[in-house]
Amino acid sequence: MDREIDAGFRRKQWGRRLALSVGVAGLLGTIFIWGPRWIQPSIARARVRTATVESGPIESAITATGNVVPEFEQVLSSPVNARVVKILKRPGAVLTKGEPIIELDLNESRLAIEKLNQQIELKQNQQAKAKLDLENTLIGLQSQWEIKNLEYKSAKAATARNRALRAEGLLSEERLREVELSEEKTRFELKQLEGAKLNAQASTKTQLEGLALELKTIVQERAEAQRQLELATTKSDRDGVLTWVINEEGATVQKGAVLARIADLSTFRVEANVSDVHANRLSVGLPVRVKVNDSVTVNGAISRINPTVNNGVITLIIHLEDKSNSLLRANLRVDVFIATERKERVLRIKKGPFASGDGTRDVFVIRGDTAIKMSARFGLVGAEHYEIVQGLLEGDEVIISDMTDYQHLKELKLK
Repeated sequence: MDREIDAGFRRKQWGRRLALSVGVAGLLGTIFIWGPRWIQPSIARARVRTATVESGPIESAITATGNVVPEFEQVLSSPVNARVVKILKRPGAVLTKGEPIIELDLNESRLAIEKLNQQIELKQNQQAKAKLDLENTLIGLQSQWEIKNLEYKSAKAATARNRALRAEGLLSEERLREVELSEEKTRFELKQLEGAKLNAQASTKTQLEGLALELKTIVQERAEAQRQLELATTKSDRDGVLTWVINEEGATVQKGAVLARIADLSTFRVEANVSDVHANRLSVGLPVRVKVNDSVTVNGAISRINPTVNNGVITLIIHLEDKSNSLLRANLRVDVFIATERKERVLRIKKGPFASGDGTRDVFVIRGDTAIKMSARFGLVGAEHYEIVQGLLEGDEVIISDMTDYQHLKELKLK
């Protein structure tokens, strides 16, 4: 038969159940209150880069890639058709002024000069012959003139005598007329000889001037041929380094063909390539910063903009202030920053993958051991900084690493 449970035992069981219920309720409350803090997303501080908002100048810059090239580069070209006999210097050789680089076969050019010398001698002989012919002609004409002059004087005297005889009635009118005609004929012939002498002098002078002009032309041709022959020795006209030279001995080169390139590696400039989308923002004189390495930057300015666009790219020539910097090397690739706009005092922050340009972005600002997401508006984009227009204060520490995976959070714990 059933017996009634002891009252003390029931109170003890009820107490245990109450304690268990209170313990479970307390545990649930603790989890509810502290659980979100225990499971809040976090990130190690060592995994992120931060930067502080500061005040300072900023430049809006166009980023370009560039190559360092020698400021002065001489191109040696063949002034004549020739054959390469021997290559005396190879690329990389240090040259002094007047040092030969290539030996060319110049027999054809020397033969051409010899022919010009012969033509000069021929013209000089023609000049001498023309002068001699003129002298002989003038001597003959002068002799004829003197004889005719004596005949004229004799005829003139005879006319005077016959006129006196006619006046005394001792000579007929007809005979006097014949004597006068003879005098007139002699005078006319004397005048013709004088004209022939002048014409001979003028004709020979013209002939001599023509020969002198031809001689001058040939002399100039010979001087040019000699100059080209001297140039064909391919000597360096400055101290420098041989950067390129034709590499085939025995090859035939045409007039105007490039034989070698000599660079002056003491001074440099930069050739930069920029997308044509920035064409309207580019102009000669814009300041430029050339980043040689992580710690060295050389200032400069745009000195020339090539007028043509190739495959959507504009080429700029940049003059450097420190064009003899010891870190500059030919064909060195550098980063080029072209300043198109400048503000002297703004809030700015170092560039990083946390932002991609102007406009409004969400960023994480560090407050103690928590990163709080805030909205910030960016302005000018410089080579190393972004302009802060709104949303951040000077002194704010901002995470500048890529935070794309955490953009859905409002806060982030830093460990």
